[in-house]
Amino acid sequence: MENQELTPATLLSHDFAAPELAERAWSVRWEEHGADPGALVLDSLPPEIDFHTSGSTGPSQTWRRTREKVWHEAGLLAELVEQEQPEAVVSFVPTVHLYGALTSVLVPARLGVPAWYRSSFFGAMPDTGRRRVVVVATPWIFTLLLQHMPWVRELDHVTVLYGGAMLPDTAGQFLKAAGPDKAMIVEVMGSTEAGGIATRRWREGEPPAWSLFRDVTFVGPVTSEEAPLTVTSPRLAYRPGGQPPALWEADDHVRVIGDRTFLLTGRRSRLVKVNGRRINLDQAEQTLRGVLDCADLAVVPVTDRMIGEHMDLLVVLKPGTELAGLDLSTAFARLGVRPRRVHAVPRIERSELGKLRHLPASPNDLPSPIDPASPSTPHHPSTQR
Repeated sequence: MENQELTPATLLSHDFAAPELAERAWSVRWEEHGADPGALVLDSLPPEIDFHTSGSTGPSQTWRRTREKVWHEAGLLAELVEQEQPEAVVSFVPTVHLYGALTSVLVPARLGVPAWYRSSFFGAMPDTGRRRVVVVATPWIFTLLLQHMPWVRELDHVTVLYGGAMLPDTAGQFLKAAGPDKAMIVEVMGSTEAGGIATRRWREGEPPAWSLFRDVTFVGPVTSEEAPLTVTSPRLAYRPGGQPPALWEADDHVRVIGDRTFLLTGRRSRLVKVNGRRINLDQAEQTLRGVLDCADLAVVPVTDRMIGEHMDLLVVLKPGTELAGLDLSTAFARLGVRPRRVHAVPRIERSELGKLRHLPASPNDLPSPIDPASPSTPHHPSTQR
């Protein structure tokens, strides 16, 4: 992949959504910039910057924030990784979204280190010439790192900065392959509307609880009962022409376990109750991925006329395979519940960070299913409930 080396000034002259930044490979050497990078950033960016939601929970919407708040948040993210003494950043997150603009462009500026941006998940990893690297990852990058372990082993340390969908199983596989002295994962929970909300860091074993960013606080009584995550922060975005809200209620259910810590129990839009049993659809997907040999899959909530809430399984088959060839019986036994229907689909729309795009509200918009009670049944049209 051809890489274009940009100066900091040239990099900042482009809109974050410009193809020159989001769709091409480039690098920039912030360590060679003599002047204060903060002054250059604030002089180069417009007073207000618009970012757009991913469309994972509904139509994409525009949220605005000031350049000063964007630069401040880049500093908060830089604090999460600077204790590992990074010497370079390699990012795979497109700059068109808030998280990509922060991590691909502004965090390296805050750290004063060179950065490489890759718009593709294919090809060799860049030769940074540095020994301690931050890799800004999407869900697919853990597979890429596992495929390039010689590159990882040549480093003294790699910090994977991750913010997006639920971590894939390959994240734990990568940490195990690299070893706790070589690699760690720093996760960020946030949204376009609120910016960064919480973080956690781990090297092995089970991930710890989430901790709020230092400028974020809980709103309302702090109890151990499960409830929507509601916070306030000086970085809350606002709609064009409006003002920042006093608080933000996230699409996440949590259980608070300390003054500034919590456990994530699931996204509101990804929790369903089937026959009295609550199912976290993100966890269900992780379970099924460990069993089903397919190109991609998703578990989506549906409305069932008989029992109310239910879920369907969408499967993207590998070339030359059929649904009947998948071990659905074993997968559902491990899951502990059978989806209402299984649909073979040509692709599953996801954001750059791996989150499902907004899906049709009506199950009639989905392809014809098979009945999961009979996994060997050929794929045929069937009347939807």
